[in-house]
Amino acid sequence: MKRLVALTALVSLFSIGSSVAFAMDSVTIVEPKNGSTVSSPVKVCMETHGVEVEPAKKGVHKGKGHHHLLIDTDIPHDLSKPIAKDEDHVHMGNGATCKKLKLSHGEHTIRALFALGNHVPYDPAITDTITITVK
Repeated sequence: MKRLVALTALVSLFSIGSSVAFAMDSVTIVEPKNGSTVSSPVKVCMETHGVEVEPAKKGVHKGKGHHHLLIDTDIPHDLSKPIAKDEDHVHMGNGATCKKLKLSHGEHTIRALFALGNHVPYDPAITDTITITVK
């Protein structure tokens, strides 16, 4: 009976640990800091936790992908479709973790959005947002 209780406790701890690890999949914009006043071009750098950055050409692999930067635009409502590619949606499919952006003077919102090799975001979105002022 004691073995059964111990085994049940171990399985419970493993389950909790697995859900915590899954919940920790994240991207953080580490440069520049939220609220910063910066000059253009602006160097934007991200860190990930729980997922691995790799070039898009390596394909679609669960737990891996690459960064996209969304400039002054919201996260797409439909996360089942690839992220647009235009001046407001910067793809970093080469696997880079930093990108220099030429931004006009004023306030800008930058969103990092992590996606699979086919540019389809994770659902729920793995994202972070900062607001900066370009002088």
